[in-house]
Amino acid sequence: MSPFSLELGEDQLAVRDWLHGFAADVMRPAAAEWDEREETPWPIIQEAAKIGIYSLDFYAQQYFDPSGVGIPVAMEELFWGDAGLGLAIVGTTLAAVAVLANGTDEQIGTWAPQMFGTPDDVKVAAFCSSEPDAGSDVSALRTRAVYDEAKDEWVLNGTKTWATNGGIAAVHVVVATVDPALGARGQASFVVPPATPGLSQGQKFKKHGIRASHTAEVVLDNVRVPGHCLLGGKEKLDERLARARERAAGGGKTGSGAGKNAAMATFEASRPAVGAQAIGIARAAYEVALDYAKTRVQFGRPIIDNQGVAFTLADMRTRIDAARLLVWRASWMAANQQPFTAAEGSMSKLYAGETAKWVTAQAMQILGGNGFTREYPVERMHRDSAIYTIFEGTSEIQRLVIARTISGLPIR
Repeated sequence: MSPFSLELGEDQLAVRDWLHGFAADVMRPAAAEWDEREETPWPIIQEAAKIGIYSLDFYAQQYFDPSGVGIPVAMEELFWGDAGLGLAIVGTTLAAVAVLANGTDEQIGTWAPQMFGTPDDVKVAAFCSSEPDAGSDVSALRTRAVYDEAKDEWVLNGTKTWATNGGIAAVHVVVATVDPALGARGQASFVVPPATPGLSQGQKFKKHGIRASHTAEVVLDNVRVPGHCLLGGKEKLDERLARARERAAGGGKTGSGAGKNAAMATFEASRPAVGAQAIGIARAAYEVALDYAKTRVQFGRPIIDNQGVAFTLADMRTRIDAARLLVWRASWMAANQQPFTAAEGSMSKLYAGETAKWVTAQAMQILGGNGFTREYPVERMHRDSAIYTIFEGTSEIQRLVIARTISGLPIR
């Protein structure tokens, strides 16, 4: 087991500084333009790929850092640069995590590289879980997967929504229901390879924030994928379904609280990383507000001389540091196979997301009228932060997960 430490090693510091330089020199100068364009920033992604940031090898190195903080450090620096561009760069990793969490070694080796492409021909991937009538309630998914035994193919039908990179991805990972009677435990994840007939992009969403990240519906119309595209394999799925049916026959619970499923396994693995993204946004807004407060003169003195401003900045910094500690703890626990006995992953995402919204709002207040204009970045940061109490599990869902975990009760 790796010892828990709050001090980064030399290699980790080098990676952090390298990413910070990319965020400062490449991302920040382009952030406002791509926010206005609301388009996928392919040139930025390609630039990241050319220097090795957008690559399977880079994220694998961070993911397998025994300290657990490799991914959080990377996420914080990139999202300090800009959240929309950051999500465009790292959005593929959610699909990669889905394969890592649910797939076999062979599947990981086959599909993960195809998600990123090459520096000369970059690709992106999409994780498709939410549906128009099933967001937080993953047990209500209607997308069906039916096995065609004669052809050893799975047939997928349904509509997914809120999919990052949905429709433009080379590889889509789709969560679908195999046995509706089993609720969340009757679901599985499937890889839809590039150019598979029947998969199309539906509505592309025009969003309040993270505008440089592509978000759209994905329509699955009799999409046929080979049997080997079922993550984990059919034998493992059949065994899991048999156990779930046995439990159901014995009066056991089969709904959303009945245990892990394909979607939740992905979200559990990604929540601390998402919290780190929120911390990056909060830290960026705090730094702008701090610099502004030290240089903005009103009534003959810098506004930081006023306790109302100074104490707010003190609270901003305190909350950011507290959120980072929660994220690092959860990340260390996950890397060292320590169980989340108090839903520490959800804790980290909950507090970091709420912190980002609060800190960016206070930054706007400190900047006054300037904070409300697009001449200053805190307006964009505030818009970007709003999603962090919504996606990857709303704050309400995080609290529900925490409450159920610490109480052992099926709180509703």
